Amino acid sequence: MRLKELRRQKGISQVKLALDLNTNQNTISRYETGEREPGLKELIKIAEYFNVSTDYLLERTDNPKINY
Repeated sequence: MRLKELRRQKGISQVKLALDLNTNQNTISRYETGEREPGLKELIKIAEYFNVSTDYLLERTDNPKINY
């Protein structure tokens, strides 16, 4: 998952992201290390936060744009 890459590109700390997504820093850390996977609702929240598609977030495509 590209979470760490996206977060660093925006210059956001794990704590800031956790606060913005209404979760905790430990959860963000586990997502980034692959120790834990976000559920569907969390994936959508993260994708919307970074304005990318869930496919991009999950590394299924290199195109970050959301296609409707």
